[in-house]
Amino acid sequence: MENVQGKVVIITGASSGIGEATAKMLAQHGAKVVLAARREERLHTIVDEIKQAGGEAVSVKADVASAEDMQQLANFALRVYGRIDVLVNNAGVMPSSRMNELRVTEWDQMIDVNIKGVLYGIAAVLPAMREQRSGHIINLSSTSGYQVSPTSAVYAATKFAVRAISEGLRLEESAASNIRSTVIAPGLTKTELFDSITSPEVQAIAGQISGLGISPDSIARAIAFAINEPDDTLISEIMVRPTALA
Repeated sequence: MENVQGKVVIITGASSGIGEATAKMLAQHGAKVVLAARREERLHTIVDEIKQAGGEAVSVKADVASAEDMQQLANFALRVYGRIDVLVNNAGVMPSSRMNELRVTEWDQMIDVNIKGVLYGIAAVLPAMREQRSGHIINLSSTSGYQVSPTSAVYAATKFAVRAISEGLRLEESAASNIRSTVIAPGLTKTELFDSITSPEVQAIAGQISGLGISPDSIARAIAFAINEPDDTLISEIMVRPTALA
């Protein structure tokens, strides 16, 4: 992990799950991690744990659905460390339901966090990365970004969009600015993602399969692998899913 060492990495959704696991793993390998999420107290706890383990970390309270918050996050990282090497767009929500339940507010929430949040993160860091002519933007999609299932239409649409945004970014920036773009697509993972579900039908489904999820550490390892590759190597997509689920 020598290519991870010393890199300044912003991680959204860092207060739990994949974001927390990624922050701890990258800090363990010498990265300078900037944690962002809405739960400020939880961020402080994780930063303390990283520091106690010998790592370097700071945190900022930020809502990815706010372009202003994301810009302030990038500005903070630049003030503290002078550069941004990696952005991990990890924050996401999944209040899945059938279309005929008409949970329009939840559709809006998924679009705001899962799509706009990714775009706002890119917009916040891209100018600095272009100026330094290097950088890496890692966007968390999902296996639902490759296949739609009943109750997942809107969530899947947001994750298909993440793949499209990531590929467009790669085509525009990799050769021109040496900025890498990677999609990480987790399958069922033991995180708080199911907590946002309000549909009784989907809650029941989640209860049946939640125990089959893999550890967030498995996704963190995939993220670390993509970052650690040499600058001339771009990992476009990695899908990680439980062995036990078809």
